[in-house]
Amino acid sequence: MCQEGSEQAEQPVNRTKLYVRGTISNLAGVGLLGSIAYFLDLGRYVAVASGIQMAVFALHGLPQNSEQIYDLSGSFTHLAVVAAALVAETKVRTPRQLFAALASVVWMTRLGTFLYSRILRDGKDARFDHIKPVWLSFMGAWTIQALWVTLIQLPVVLLNDRDDATGTTLVDLLLMALWLLGFLVEAAADTEKMAFRDDAANRHKFITTGLWRYSRHPNYFGEILMWSCMAGLASVSAIRQGIPELHCGWFSPAFTAVLLLRVSGVPMVEKAGLKKWGSDPAYVHYIKNTSCVIPWFPACEPIEQEDLTKPMLLDVGSV
Repeated sequence: MCQEGSEQAEQPVNRTKLYVRGTISNLAGVGLLGSIAYFLDLGRYVAVASGIQMAVFALHGLPQNSEQIYDLSGSFTHLAVVAAALVAETKVRTPRQLFAALASVVWMTRLGTFLYSRILRDGKDARFDHIKPVWLSFMGAWTIQALWVTLIQLPVVLLNDRDDATGTTLVDLLLMALWLLGFLVEAAADTEKMAFRDDAANRHKFITTGLWRYSRHPNYFGEILMWSCMAGLASVSAIRQGIPELHCGWFSPAFTAVLLLRVSGVPMVEKAGLKKWGSDPAYVHYIKNTSCVIPWFPACEPIEQEDLTKPMLLDVGSV
């Protein structure tokens, strides 16, 4: 009892702040989902995404106070939304439509498998530690995931929710090829980093090899490129058919870019990196001389990383 009390004293939970945060995230998520349903007439897909996420939260997330299947449920929600689009009543299915749907399924399968295997290995997702004490703030994560799925899949849904009688163009083929490039970059970057982390010799090191030599976040580059190509496919159809609402597919890569570059991606990862390796000249050198997202040749050769194990122990002892 005394130990538990001391831990709580060290890390007090501001429940009022979490309730405010939960109220804002849920209201914002529901408001944006409602706007998509109303203005784009996509209520069916909003209902599918929201229904699955709230069901998983109510049946597993809340009673178990667990985020273990959060990412897995997100992948299943992506699949359900794409499936709902494919069963929409249309007279034809063009290569453009089928590619968008199939590519999305391939993407969600790989990403979902990767994220689920990662949480099984790590046992938890530290991003949820500070919001789980209050149910409303925890629920906000599931509401935002429903919004994320809906926004991300906008190009796929908009393309497959209606007839697309136009033929495949050279622009379509180029966009499909670039999508494949983005997919391969993201998959390779994730695989390289997982292999790096699984090597005990790299326990206190940061990755600077493979694609990570040319970009600090090559996986984010692949993600943004893929959904930009999807939005491009929707715009090709919009121009050829004269349906301007298909251009709304660009909300997908825009949302992805904002999320990864300004919210939970680059800022969070690099803040943690500076906290851990900020005193290592090799890390400072890497940050200053390596492109943030778009792969590019580094300005200088990487320098040898310091072994931070001993300095960290000395610092702790001195405190």
